[in-house]
Amino acid sequence: MSFGVWVAVLGAVLLTLALTSSWLRWMPVTTSAVCLLLGIAIGPSGLDLLKLSLEESSLWMEHLTEVAVLFSLFVCGLKLRLPLGNKTWRIAFGLAGPVMILSIIGVCLLLHWGLQLAWGPSLLIGAMLAPTDPVLAALVQVNDAQDVDSVRFGLSGEAGLNDGVAFPFVFLGLLLLHTDGSFRELQQWFLNDLLWAVPAGLLVGYAMGRGIGRIALSLRIHNEDSTLGPNDYLTLALIALSYVVADAIGGYGFLAVFAAGLGLRQEEVKSTGITQAPAEHLVQPVVGHQNVEPENAVHGDTERLEDSQVAAGIMMGDMLAFGSLVERAMEVFLVTLLGVVLIAHWDWRALWISAVLFCLIRPLSVALMPWGNLLSGPQRLLIGWFGIRGIGSLFYLFFALNHGLDSDVAKVCTDLTLSVVALSILLHGISTQPMLARYESLKERKS
Repeated sequence: MSFGVWVAVLGAVLLTLALTSSWLRWMPVTTSAVCLLLGIAIGPSGLDLLKLSLEESSLWMEHLTEVAVLFSLFVCGLKLRLPLGNKTWRIAFGLAGPVMILSIIGVCLLLHWGLQLAWGPSLLIGAMLAPTDPVLAALVQVNDAQDVDSVRFGLSGEAGLNDGVAFPFVFLGLLLLHTDGSFRELQQWFLNDLLWAVPAGLLVGYAMGRGIGRIALSLRIHNEDSTLGPNDYLTLALIALSYVVADAIGGYGFLAVFAAGLGLRQEEVKSTGITQAPAEHLVQPVVGHQNVEPENAVHGDTERLEDSQVAAGIMMGDMLAFGSLVERAMEVFLVTLLGVVLIAHWDWRALWISAVLFCLIRPLSVALMPWGNLLSGPQRLLIGWFGIRGIGSLFYLFFALNHGLDSDVAKVCTDLTLSVVALSILLHGISTQPMLARYESLKERKS
């Protein structure tokens, strides 16, 4: 397929979404579900306008999905404004840690006993399917920095953390596939891939987010220009540098990028005060604000804000807007490609695997956690259902395919992962808006 055909198809998909957005917003369906169906329609099983061989494209698909996840993780970190000591963070930590590990174990046992797969591929697929996706779960995450709803905040923190926390278990699955899993190899995995890489990625990213955020804000205040600098460059720089530095010391880049966004947000909290509304909700940059005088660059309630608060608001607003734009564009492209290849890799066994994962393993893992008064019964049910699988699972799939899987293992990993992700996009896409609308309605009644 020529480059022109790819661009034309992507343009047609974007145009379709743009023209139908006012209609789709009233339908109980997400953009991802529409893109999946469009991909099926233009793929070999439909109009045959686009073809894609995963065997030939696995390398660049790995990088594309990685970029999509990185931008989503950074945006996710930027949205979480509560201080790390707040008890609401316990929900995110519980979901990204014990709940995800229980989900991996549940899927692994299901595949080993239900499909008679060996432990290696069972664990590998379990690790691929366990994380809640930061890209496709955007609808159930926090709306903005003022949103501290327990369900939304917990799912946002989980999506930001567990795409990195799942990495050591992907490595463990690959280890069991390629070696005999000796005690020394398992010990090395535990020390390097789990005990070191997870905290190293988090600490490096958080430190860089705080440090670069402090420098950026200081320069804006020092130059008496709250609009100084292209903040999209700052977004790209922080994502790239935190990822590379973490990788260089053996840490997980996904965790570093999420922590960088979080660290930058925490620096903004320090400069504006946690009790005040985020400055980006009180001031808005005008179009082309980088090229006009500072006093003409923003509008809104700037009278009662200090210079540091205006600077932080403009910087956060620009970075969130740019990151979200890239995130949405990558989502449309990648989910459409998933639709293109889905029929060729469809596995009917994914129907009952998805049913057990979505309706039993994930909800039961959430129910087993001692949440106390952090979550009500309805909130636990919502969180138990909204374990959305998506682009993160696709990244792990292509990462594994590029690390020496034999043909039989590669086929079962590819078919099951693509099929379960597609079912998640459809089922969660159809149920998300009605369930969230009912949840918000119940909250309003109680308040």
